[in-house]
Amino acid sequence: MATAANRPSTSVEDYVKVIYDLQERGSGPVTISRVAERLAISNSSVSGMLRKLGELGLVDHQRYGDVRLTPTGDKVALAVLRRHRLIELYLVEALGYSWDEVHDEAEILEHVVSDRFVERIAERLGHPTVDPHGDPIPTSDGRILARETRLLARMEPGSGGVIVRVNDSDPALLRYLASQRIGIGMRVELVERQPFGGPLVVRLESEEGQQERSIGLGVAEALWISTDH
Repeated sequence: MATAANRPSTSVEDYVKVIYDLQERGSGPVTISRVAERLAISNSSVSGMLRKLGELGLVDHQRYGDVRLTPTGDKVALAVLRRHRLIELYLVEALGYSWDEVHDEAEILEHVVSDRFVERIAERLGHPTVDPHGDPIPTSDGRILARETRLLARMEPGSGGVIVRVNDSDPALLRYLASQRIGIGMRVELVERQPFGGPLVVRLESEEGQQERSIGLGVAEALWISTDH
């Protein structure tokens, strides 16, 4: 099993993880500017690192073109994501963290824990398939459970399903969702889309019953819905 000492550098792991996440969420081509925005660094810094990743055989990137991981890059990214998402779940399940607190902790720990430690976490948690935000946890051999999901923001009025995944990059958004009692497992239906980029009217169903409320487009852009429930 791998240890932290014989893995790619922290910066390499961070880059491939971000590129994979942007690819996997299907929100458009992965570009230098999108990677730079996600990592809060300059475009020129990203360009320099992409050249290095290309030399390592982890990405395919032509000048001014989209960024894509190679099969080797995918393998590295999935290993990092497995560590990250299992650590997040362990922090919630075993240590009582809230779902808005775990991302930053996992960002640090994912680079230093051994594979043996991660597999012990998986075993203790019963080999889970999703993390606290509904993100799929890759298997130890680099497979990921595919699910048909759609962003609430891209659905049409009258359609709905169950919230199965929430974008976790903004802790403030996660705290807002918690305060509004909007979370994984809740059934939601898009009732009306206000014009000119206005809020969406949704019908939420929970143990407390049904209720209609307005939510901002930014919130709807963070909620992934499964329609196969």
